[in-house]
Amino acid sequence: MNVPNVTVGDVPVDAVLLDVREDDEWAAGHIDGARHVPMFRVPSVVSRDPGELADGRPIVVVCAVGGRSAQVTAWLVQNGFDARNLVGGMHAWQSSGRPMVSETGAPPTTL
Repeated sequence: MNVPNVTVGDVPVDAVLLDVREDDEWAAGHIDGARHVPMFRVPSVVSRDPGELADGRPIVVVCAVGGRSAQVTAWLVQNGFDARNLVGGMHAWQSSGRPMVSETGAPPTTL
C-alpha cells in the first residue's frame, strides 16, 4: 500500500497532529497542540475514544523520522481515516525551525 505523505511545509492548517512516539520522546520535544498516543495504543484508542481523530479533519501522523508513523498512517487509512505520514517526522519538523515544546523544562529536542 502506498502511504499518503505530507511534508512539513504542506501540513494542512486544520490537521489533527497525532504523535505516535514513546513517552520519553514526547517529553523531550513535541509539536504544541499535538495528540500523543504511542503507536501500540492507537488501535485501542481509536476504537474506544477517538476524540478529534474522528471529527473528519485530516490527520497528520508524526514519529521521529517517519517509519512508525507510516505504519500507523497505513492502518488509519485502511480503517477509513484521512491520514497522512509526516515525511522526516520530528527531525524534519525541528530542522525546519518549526516550534516545539517540551515536558522536561529543558529546551525541546528530538531523541
